[in-house]
Amino acid sequence: MILKESYSLANEMKIPKLGLGTWMIDNDDVKQAVVDAVEIGYRHIDTAQAYQNESGVGEGIRACGVDREELFITTKLAAEVKSYEEAVSAIDQSLETMGLDYIDMMIIHSPQPWKDFGSEDRYFEGNREAWKALEEAYEAGKLRAIGLSNFQKEDVANILSACTVKPMVNQILAHISNTPMELIQYTQKQDMLVEAYSPIAHGELLKNDKVVELAEKYGVSVAQLGIRYVLQLGLLPLPKTAKPNHMKNNADVDFTISEEDMDFLKNIETIKDYGEASVMPVFGGKL
Repeated sequence: MILKESYSLANEMKIPKLGLGTWMIDNDDVKQAVVDAVEIGYRHIDTAQAYQNESGVGEGIRACGVDREELFITTKLAAEVKSYEEAVSAIDQSLETMGLDYIDMMIIHSPQPWKDFGSEDRYFEGNREAWKALEEAYEAGKLRAIGLSNFQKEDVANILSACTVKPMVNQILAHISNTPMELIQYTQKQDMLVEAYSPIAHGELLKNDKVVELAEKYGVSVAQLGIRYVLQLGLLPLPKTAKPNHMKNNADVDFTISEEDMDFLKNIETIKDYGEASVMPVFGGKL
């Protein structure tokens, strides 16, 4: 069962293979989402400073009835934080907001502030400064693992050129019809785990007839097919939902996609439009 399986990070820390994403879940609702997820068997919760629901996640952790040590909690340093001093303060703020003694993993949300996402300025110096703050918090035991998100090859190389602790993950947009293989392979060669957010393409895969047809062939939902696909690539899926029935469905992925069908899915036509989500930088084709 996928909820009992884990990957090992470069520092040998175990991270559950399936996480619950909490983007766009209101702070008032996320406590119950965490409680429901833990009851179903989830042990990995992913939030971010930018989601403005860290305090609710913290409440859910305290209310879920499971020992803190059994949970893996990730949050993200806001994309706008590009100085050492700001990063030190922001890390401590997340700990305080969530009411935690430590955070299992903290990652830089984006190499660029959202307003400059996709611009020529890669903020190399600012990212090195933010990384230094994460390294120090890691060495101090405030964070048990540290990593990156939305970092392209040049951004990862910038951190690797200056770090004393190597990033342990890179969390990126990856799903059927948008699988950046070159970036995935590069990241994995650096002994970094690739996490895949929006494994169902923010719902757009449900509109793809070829994907729907293949899901029917396996007797699974489109969401299950999308999640299984990224798992078979060695990635860690982070589907977002506040609905317990969807949480259960997303975790019920004990089937195998054939090699032939995996090849078909890897080469399926690239998604061109994420609908309403296209206004978001990561879905707007600016990468």
